[in-house]
Amino acid sequence: MRVWMMAAASLALAPMSGAMAQDADAGARVYNNQCRACHTINQGGRNGVGPNLHGVWDRAAGAVEGFRYSAPMRAKATEGLVWNADNMRAFLTDPRAVVPGGSMSFAGIRNAQQLNDLLAFLQRASTAQ
Repeated sequence: MRVWMMAAASLALAPMSGAMAQDADAGARVYNNQCRACHTINQGGRNGVGPNLHGVWDRAAGAVEGFRYSAPMRAKATEGLVWNADNMRAFLTDPRAVVPGGSMSFAGIRNAQQLNDLLAFLQRASTAQ
């Protein structure tokens, strides 16, 4: 009985460890459903309600030319916020926690697998030539 309980507990905690597999193709579907209405990701693409995301991976926050960022996002950019895996994960989970008072009207992604998949897609798509 104890072994079964320990196995169940370790399976329940596995998603929190960040060790989930990432599927960039599944992440493309998450992007299309959750992000595409406001963001483009193609190289040279236009800004929409949100900035173009091509090159976002490891880019400094607030760095897209021609996009009008909110004052809180500009402040975070001045503080040195960079869109690495950890910051992107935190922002996509709860944008208001990372940039309080920011203008992104998105509640965040609560499903850990969808978040991992989206991160894989963003990394692949934002660095594609």
